[in-house]
Amino acid sequence: MPGFGSTLLRWLLPVLAGAMFIPGLAPFGLWPLTLVSMALLLFLLHRTPQASGFLTGWLYGAGFFGAGASWVYVSIHVHGHAPAPLAAVMTACFCLGLAVLTGMQTSLYLRLAGPGPIPRVLVFAALWVLFEWLRSWLLTGFPWLYAGYTTLHTPAAGWAPVLGVFGQGFLVAVLAGCLAGVALDRQQRRTWGIRAALLVAVSALGFLVGKVDWTRPHGDPVTVALYQPNIPQEQKWNPLYFRSFLDQYERATKPALPGSDIVLWPESAIPAYRDTAAPFLERMEQAAAASESTLITGIPTRDDSGRYNSIIALGSGTGEYRKQKLVPFGEYVPLEEWLRGLIEFFDLPMSSFTAGPNVPPVLQGQGLNIAAFICYEVVYPDFVWRGASSSELLVTVSNDSWFGRSAGPFQHLEMAQFRALETGRPALRGTNNGVSAIIDHRGGLSATAPQYTQQLLTGRVQPRTGLTPVMLWGSAPTLLFCALLLAVAAYRRYR
Repeated sequence: MPGFGSTLLRWLLPVLAGAMFIPGLAPFGLWPLTLVSMALLLFLLHRTPQASGFLTGWLYGAGFFGAGASWVYVSIHVHGHAPAPLAAVMTACFCLGLAVLTGMQTSLYLRLAGPGPIPRVLVFAALWVLFEWLRSWLLTGFPWLYAGYTTLHTPAAGWAPVLGVFGQGFLVAVLAGCLAGVALDRQQRRTWGIRAALLVAVSALGFLVGKVDWTRPHGDPVTVALYQPNIPQEQKWNPLYFRSFLDQYERATKPALPGSDIVLWPESAIPAYRDTAAPFLERMEQAAAASESTLITGIPTRDDSGRYNSIIALGSGTGEYRKQKLVPFGEYVPLEEWLRGLIEFFDLPMSSFTAGPNVPPVLQGQGLNIAAFICYEVVYPDFVWRGASSSELLVTVSNDSWFGRSAGPFQHLEMAQFRALETGRPALRGTNNGVSAIIDHRGGLSATAPQYTQQLLTGRVQPRTGLTPVMLWGSAPTLLFCALLLAVAAYRRYR
């Protein structure tokens, strides 16, 4: 039995360490736990035979994704109507599948880290960042739960417009590695402590760097109104409610138009294709134009080339943007010919979208270029940086009803805040049932609408122009630096 207990503990510790990472993100913001989590992983790896490196990382990933991304269960069971056991199995497969990447990451670490000019802590940090980047595009990408996001409410946030989320993640991983060094290397404990203190000091300098205005005001402040309708997901696509939804939007919005430069509705606010809702949209466009307001709304569109999840500007605004980065199963079904019809989850409403053309996601309104992102797109750093470069204001619309009362919507909001901080531009986040928010150019929340409330959120934002350093060079320098570190480490280890 002692042997069984010892084995169980060895299996359980990585899982608990992985789960400990997540409270550092929204809605908790307990960022020291993320540092402890990453330091524990490194500590465990140095107590693990190389042959067990993959298993340790996979178990860490199981706790990491199990605690941080298991909100997909709500989409599968509550809204996809899959039986609870099946939804639990599908959620487990999703989380454990992602954990394979963590296993690969730790296995590589044990193969590459060793004596040489590249300290082990830098190898650890480089692998951490490169595997975060890998998750941003592999199998369409899951760019969620990045270490850099834990710096949003710390002095280190000031470095975000310079380093971006991947650079911030590198700093976090190196600091965690230094903390692990204090525990692992008794002879050099003081040295590791000094290194950690120096890195904390560098991170704290972000407070001063954060005082730099990388962007500058553009024109006058604009008055905005974000309508959060709080429409139940189970009713949204039911034709019986269609007319009442249109009436709800009209009643809530028309009184706000005269005093608002920009009015924002959420993703797929109108549960019908644009051509089907044309009479209603024409009426709202006339009302917005009469008030010299720009009405921006998410709405499905279609033509001979396909069906699209889109966002359009009406009234004094113009333009239509079609979503480029689609969510698997939510907006399209991989292996559709095999999966479609198997269970209700694979037949969700509006799950046959086509990816939009590769064009800048920009609308026009009130003399502004407005970078528009739909739902998931705002979590792709380089995609947002490129889209924001020719704009003065960010807008993102979403329907986070799919994730229920989980951490998912708050994590999504945190990433939108980080994009505003990185780009030095204010952002408007319109959602169906929360969290809708007005975000300033430093990533702070100027106003929010609580979840599951119907509310017209109003405020003022100052459009801004100019490029932050990370918008100029993107994530390439950070990724190339990490790749170079690994190349040198591999050369020294295996030459």
